[in-house]
Amino acid sequence: MKSLIFKSMVLAAIVLAASLASFGQANGRMFDGETLTYETRVSKLKISLAIAELTFAAALKPDSNELIVKSDAVSKGTMLKMFRYSFLQQYQSIIDLDGFRILRTTKHDVQKQRVRDSEAVFDYKQKRVTYVETDPKDSNRPPRRIASEISGQLNDMISAIYALRLNALSIGKKLEFQVSDSGLVYKLPVVVTGREQQKSILGKVWCLRVEPEIFGPNRLIERKGKMVIWLTDDARHTPVKVQLDTEYGKVEIKLKSANKKQNERAL
Repeated sequence: MKSLIFKSMVLAAIVLAASLASFGQANGRMFDGETLTYETRVSKLKISLAIAELTFAAALKPDSNELIVKSDAVSKGTMLKMFRYSFLQQYQSIIDLDGFRILRTTKHDVQKQRVRDSEAVFDYKQKRVTYVETDPKDSNRPPRRIASEISGQLNDMISAIYALRLNALSIGKKLEFQVSDSGLVYKLPVVVTGREQQKSILGKVWCLRVEPEIFGPNRLIERKGKMVIWLTDDARHTPVKVQLDTEYGKVEIKLKSANKKQNERAL
């Protein structure tokens, strides 16, 4: 159960992706200097427990046309006090703004005493993603290696958030996206199912209701469940809320703070 909640929580926050067919007039440089922080809670039998905090910080790489996104998922509250279960997951994604595709993903993953470091490198000329995972606590443990063929533009689970936000979205729009996780590649459908008002730290705002199919056979989570994402219905498409319904309870992620550097660069 713990591993499912952990994976569901992380995926809910970061698998917010869509087709890269058209970005309209949006520009990936608009994310430069933006930091978003979320609180994650798990609810069951009318009991709601805080379990983690998520942070996403984006910045342009100096003298390049690349965007670097750093993200953290850190256990907190009940997860630590009651279950004595701690985790830390740190991502760094390097995104090529020409076509908005992922170039490299590094990850540091800590779950209690278990530690794993990994790197995924995306080679579009060779049409291959190569993933290598190591155990920094055991130098004798052989690296885990996975290589998969890729086609077209691809995202990791972090860059996919920003890819979705660049798309022109409207009620009824159906999309399909490619996302790579741990060296494997998934194709998942996404549909915009409605427009609703949501209370958030940004105020009471109109949001687009987006439903990616991440649960089921050959999906990112091979169990029964449902995920809904609410993105602000404006040019930035800021994710203000994510909800997962699973067999173990409801996972809810809400925007806690949104900051933008004052010395924002011109787009």
